[in-house]
Amino acid sequence: MAHASPLTQAQPAGPEAVETVPPAVDLVLGASACCLACVFTNPLEVVKTRLQLQGELQARGTYPRPYRGLMASVAAVARADGLRGLQKGLAAGLLYQGLMNGVRFYCYGLAGQAGLTQQPGGIVVAGAVAGALGAFVGSPAYLSVLGALETIWRQHGLLGLWRGVGGAVPRVMVGSAAQLATFASAKAWVQEQQWLPEDSWLVALAGGMISSVAVAAVMTPFDVVSTRLYNQPVDGAGRGQLYGGLADCLVKICQQEGPLALYKGLGPVYLRLGPHTILSMLFWDELRKLARRGAQPQGT
Repeated sequence: MAHASPLTQAQPAGPEAVETVPPAVDLVLGASACCLACVFTNPLEVVKTRLQLQGELQARGTYPRPYRGLMASVAAVARADGLRGLQKGLAAGLLYQGLMNGVRFYCYGLAGQAGLTQQPGGIVVAGAVAGALGAFVGSPAYLSVLGALETIWRQHGLLGLWRGVGGAVPRVMVGSAAQLATFASAKAWVQEQQWLPEDSWLVALAGGMISSVAVAAVMTPFDVVSTRLYNQPVDGAGRGQLYGGLADCLVKICQQEGPLALYKGLGPVYLRLGPHTILSMLFWDELRKLARRGAQPQGT
């Protein structure tokens, strides 16, 4: 009988797939899946960022609003920057998605290999820790998305490349935990209902759709804070001139703009994070299936 390939490793039954792939393979598959999703969702990221920066630290109704709602904002960006403006920062976005999610899925794979994801609450913990590490490693790449990497390197040196990481880490921690835990649970639930063929890509699609709602709900406030922290002006020492960190940013937004400002751009946030979650989870799940099938032992 042929020996089982090292690419497929049996796991105990649970919300995770019965078989998984090595962490190094998950690094490549996770990064590739999220980069593919990024190509489709980058225009929504451009619109979302402009909506979140609009009226920064100004009372509601006291500032001009060139961006009003999703379609009007898309039209405003297209008028100002042309259609190419909707894909502004795509190369940098791919760098960030590849680096951050490569690390995230690698760490999540390590947790799965160690059996953590089979324990109660293990997927949430593994997703959160993997997300935090991915966000930390990917923070300089996120600055490149904002077009600030070279300037910050010149003015503030190596440590300046991690400016705003205090907002990015909690954001990705929460989002990663919600995404991976709800996707695994939703996918298992859909399979239990037997509405769809068990191995169909529609199962992952349905799981991703359910997961996307949870991700947008928990990530939007952190997304607003992270956007503000990364975009704020800094002094000669590299310290933010508007916010002292995550907590200070949260307090100032609530005091000066009202609590609902933490959900600024919620529609575009969902329309960006929703499809991105759906597509990245679908692509990741399907790529893992292909990797496992390609490693199936031949003969007996």
